Formats: sequence, C-alpha cells, structure tokens
Amino acid sequence: MVDIELLRKVVEAPGVSGYEFRGIRNVVIEVLRNHVDEIYVDKLGNVIAHRKGNGPKVMIASHMDKIGVMVNHIDKEGYLHLVPIGGVDPRTLVAQRIRFLTEKGERFGVVGHVPPHIQKPEDRKKAADWDTIVVDVGVDSREEAEGLGFSIGTVGEFAPAFVQLNENRIATPYLDDRVCLYTLIEAAKAVENHKADIYFVASVQEEVGLRGARVASYAINPEIGIAMDVTFAKQVSDKGKIVPKLGGGPVMDVGPNINPKVRAFADRVAEKYGIKLQVEASPRPTGTDANIMQINREGVATAVLSVPIRYMHSQVETADLRDIDKTIEFAKHFLEELGPMDLTP
Repeated sequence: MVDIELLRKVVEAPGVSGYEFRGIRNVVIEVLRNHVDEIYVDKLGNVIAHRKGNGPKVMIASHMDKIGVMVNHIDKEGYLHLVPIGGVDPRTLVAQRIRFLTEKGERFGVVGHVPPHIQKPEDRKKAADWDTIVVDVGVDSREEAEGLGFSIGTVGEFAPAFVQLNENRIATPYLDDRVCLYTLIEAAKAVENHKADIYFVASVQEEVGLRGARVASYAINPEIGIAMDVTFAKQVSDKGKIVPKLGGGPVMDVGPNINPKVRAFADRVAEKYGIKLQVEASPRPTGTDANIMQINREGVATAVLSVPIRYMHSQVETADLRDIDKTIEFAKHFLEELGPMDLTP
C-alpha cells in the first residue's frame, strides 16, 4: 500500500534542477540511510545508496530534480520576470501560485490573469509566453521585493497542491519524477535476499540534460542500468498513439535504448510474480537517464521502468496508486531475481 504521507513529502520537497540540495536530497538520505550498506553524495549532488552484493552490478536511477523557474528581472513596480529551468510551458503558469526559495526563506507569488471583462477581443486569442508572464509577490516596488529576499537568480517551482481525487487517483505537481523517486525508495527498503550489487541513485539535473546520471554511471560503471521515470498515459487529447493507461500497471519500453536480454528477463520476472507489464514502443532515445547510461564507458545494458501519468509537466499531473504499488513490487522482485547473465544483444 502506498504511504501517502511519504509520497507527499517526496513530491513536495523543494529541488529544482541544480538546487536539489535545497530539500529533496536530505529527504532521500533520511529515509534510506538505515536500509542500505552505505549512502553518499557525489560532487554533482547525486545521492548514491549502495546495497552490497556479489552478483552483477546494477544502477537503478530516478531523477530527483524538478522543472522550475528563475528570476531574471525585477521591474520597478516589484513584479518578477522569469526564465524557465527545464521544460516549463508558460501557459501552465497562468493564474497559478509559485513557491520561491529566497535569501530570506520560502516565499510565494502569483501569476496574475487579466479578467475577461477588461480584455481586448484580440488578447483573448493569445497564449501566454515568457514575455507576458509576470509574478506578483505582493509588493509595490523593486526595493520591497528585494527586501523580501528576491534577487536575480532566485529559483521557484510550482506551489504544492497534492490532492487525492478518489481511492486510487492522485493529482499534484511533480509526479515527474518524484513518484518514481518514491517507488525507488520503497523498492530499496523492500529488497531482501539479492545477489546483485545494487546502486540506488537519486540523480540530479535530468531535466536540463541528464547530467547527474552521466557522472554517476561513469563512477559506478554498472553492467545493468535501469532508469525509473514517468511516461505518458492515455488522456483526453490522445489520438490513439499512446498505449499505457492509468491503472494498467508499470510500463517498460522496447526499442534501441533497451537491452533485449534485460527486457526479456523483466518479462520472465513479471510472469513469475503475476505482474502485468504495459509495453511502450520507443524507437528513439527514451528521454530518460537510460539514454546516457547506455553509452557510458564501454556500454551498459539499459532498461526503463515507468509509472504512467497524465498531464506531464503541469500542476495537475495525475497517477494511479495501483500502478505505484505494482511498480514497487516489480522492482523488488526484479532486483532480487537478478543474477549473472549474458548481456550481449
């Protein structure tokens, strides 16, 4: 059963790309330190938790960074102007709250929306962009904003807004990729008898270039690399190309980024334990940490294990708790069953 309070804690902890040390890093260390043989932070900020074993060396990674924003200008009236960190669609910011981590602590701002009563007809057809997005932090001047701790370079993220829609569905900002970080943590806690030499990695800066996984995989030099990341679930705008669905179970890719031997092993584990795996066709790089792990050093046998979500990179990302449970269960069994194997395609 999903620990909702821990999931909420993981999801809501601050940690925009490059600033994971502002909150989420300590959460990961606190929760995992008593469940692994060693845990440490590398120079880029990745948290690496090691469960020692004599079998194949496996790195299983979930990125802990969030997309967000950075202040690049404070105008004379005290409004903040922003630039994105990672793939933020400015249209999702309209009439929303933003949490900032300032020099004087946590502050909130709002992105205003001109009431329809006073909009010009031509403005109603325009979408918001970075030139039109401004943040109101409740002041009337640049000096007041600076007095609250705002400055050029202050980072912000979508404000916490975790809600449970019903018994099985939740919606919140930052299921990408905090829901998979949660599953990684729970799998690390659940793994018991295992031969594999397992490195659980909470990677940094995935949203701005897979940077954390690059240095972690180089240092660890695994034989097998598993990226845990969210994927697209069928949603209202889908025209039939998206296959995974909410409540259908964990998702695993097939394609050039995926080692066929590891993928076939995953199917055998799933069948043994009665877990249904949804399949996603990925003819190109998957856009996950598996991209960079695959081409580490002399090559790594990679796979991607995903939780499907709707409305990715928005404040209402939606997931099914049953998928989360089954992903944890599958990851546990996969790691416990893993032994020496021929990884050559």
